[in-house]
Amino acid sequence: MEIQKLIGQNVRAFREERGWSQEQLAFEAGLHRTYVSGIERGVRNPTATVIEQLAITLKVKPSALFANWQSPE
Repeated sequence: MEIQKLIGQNVRAFREERGWSQEQLAFEAGLHRTYVSGIERGVRNPTATVIEQLAITLKVKPSALFANWQSPE
């Protein structure tokens, strides 16, 4: 799986656990809603800074957004 899609799936899962909309997550993280949507769909490649912002907002470690990563073989 592409790393962008994995990050997007994990962001979505943590967001949904909190019962937040994409709009609420975007507001809390200081991002635009369409950018959050792009991250969740795996079409955006977030920078380390954005990953940190999302992790802080979601109250998880940045590494949690990479959970279930497997080396492509």
